[in-house]
Amino acid sequence: MPVNHPRADYRATLEAAKRRSVGQLLFKCARLLNEQAVRRVSAQPGAPPLRPSHTALVPHIPLDDGIRLTELAERLGVTKQAVGQLVEDLERFGVVERAPDPADGRAKLVRFTKRGRSGLLRGLGILGELEVELAGAIGKRSMAQLHSILLRLLDALEAR
Repeated sequence: MPVNHPRADYRATLEAAKRRSVGQLLFKCARLLNEQAVRRVSAQPGAPPLRPSHTALVPHIPLDDGIRLTELAERLGVTKQAVGQLVEDLERFGVVERAPDPADGRAKLVRFTKRGRSGLLRGLGILGELEVELAGAIGKRSMAQLHSILLRLLDALEAR
């Protein structure tokens, strides 16, 4: 007769708690969607060899003015050195550049290049393709409801 192992009990309890947590589900869905999108982008001819860690920077880089490396690190909750390495990768790929900060001549701003901005549009197109596929799996109506709920959730979180 198999003995019920405490580690198995813990694992089952943990997995059940994760499935009850909206936040955990959002994190996991976002990670999986990001991984699939990165794979598709990377499979395109001439695409830079992006990793999910690179795409974590994208939402934090303003399209207009750019952002200082230190602020980018703060937003991501990592060290300046860790962000610096990712920015160097993206610079090498031609996705971002460092430009002088007009407010402080000693500082640099990380901003998207023309190639980076067009890559953002391609990336959003790939996300759109994935969303169509997912709508096929969960239903168009469910996908539309999810979109509406996520917009409301975003508004509520940004208002805090």
